[in-house]
Amino acid sequence: MAATVAETRMFLEVRRQLQSALLILGEPKEGGMPMDISIMPSSLQMKTPEGCTEIQLPAEVRLVPSSCRGLQFVTGDGLHLRLQAQAELGTKLISMFNQSSQAQECCTFYCQSCGEVIIKDRKLLRVLPLPSENWGAIVGEWCCHPDPFANKPLHPQENDCFVGDSFFLVNLRTSLWQPRPELSPVEMCCVSSDNRCKLEPKANTKVICKRCKVMLGETVSSETTKFYMTEIIIQSSERSFPIIPRFRFVQSVITQCLVQLSSARSTFRFRIQGQDDKVFILLWLLNSDSLVIESLRNSKYIKKFPLLEDTLKADSSSAWSAVKVLYQPCIKSRNEKLVSLWESDISVHPLTLPSATCLELLLILSRSNANLPSSLRHMNSFQVAFLKM
Repeated sequence: MAATVAETRMFLEVRRQLQSALLILGEPKEGGMPMDISIMPSSLQMKTPEGCTEIQLPAEVRLVPSSCRGLQFVTGDGLHLRLQAQAELGTKLISMFNQSSQAQECCTFYCQSCGEVIIKDRKLLRVLPLPSENWGAIVGEWCCHPDPFANKPLHPQENDCFVGDSFFLVNLRTSLWQPRPELSPVEMCCVSSDNRCKLEPKANTKVICKRCKVMLGETVSSETTKFYMTEIIIQSSERSFPIIPRFRFVQSVITQCLVQLSSARSTFRFRIQGQDDKVFILLWLLNSDSLVIESLRNSKYIKKFPLLEDTLKADSSSAWSAVKVLYQPCIKSRNEKLVSLWESDISVHPLTLPSATCLELLLILSRSNANLPSSLRHMNSFQVAFLKM
């Protein structure tokens, strides 16, 4: 096979539960040199007349060289083969809220984008998960008497924090922090008998960070505020604000939501939608046990988009756990028929985020897809991407 060692790209996906791996060695460029490839349990070795390059695998990954099968050369990609592998990598997600350890503690709520303190020294006595969005209908089916919870929304008390699929509900009655006022949009209303229309202010519920102007959440009532998990960091007041690259934080939070929802509700298809219910992405979770190792990544997207500017530094580790997803972008009226089908399917779970965060997620997915070997970028009509845990 012909390639230049210094320019050979390696991609390895290990499935921990299946104990299998897909190895792709990049397609050689014209004018390269012959190469001998050796696969060992803990490394890959590539020899050319000019020298030898060895790629060491992480200590927790072990390959079984004798199990190599399915060897083929794919134009545009390079050499593909499958083999048995073992990997045990403990994944530590960026915890949004550790219920057991942070209940009873004084916590501080920060804006994740800029570190502005939103709520300071709030002692949370109860941290409770909210039921699913259809809990009221379930109560009606099971109760033999009138629903005792009818017309009684779940609102947290002063020292409560209710945790939803992608948001927190907290009580701001005694908080000194107030959402930054925003110019409210207007809507056309018809009034009285002459049907004359006039402009009236539309109620504004957005909660905006005072410093960076990012949308943090929405007001639910006069005392209750919804904060989106992708915009807020909750930290013990004894600790300082953790600086986490935005792209990494968004991926970790979304991944955590997907894994938890798929495990708790056997839901694998999701509509990623903005706070106005506009669908941005259709997402299909394939698996959550992947360990990805790759070298010589394409950095052109990192240079182009500031959101991804820290990825090279953060991705310097040789291996990372990820979930594998299929997705369809739905911006600019794309895939309208598929969106309509998924909206009418009760097995598809909506995941609501600020519209700007939906676009950030779409950019992260697109960047992941662009960095995959070309033969792995599509599955049927969907695009493929990995989201880091």
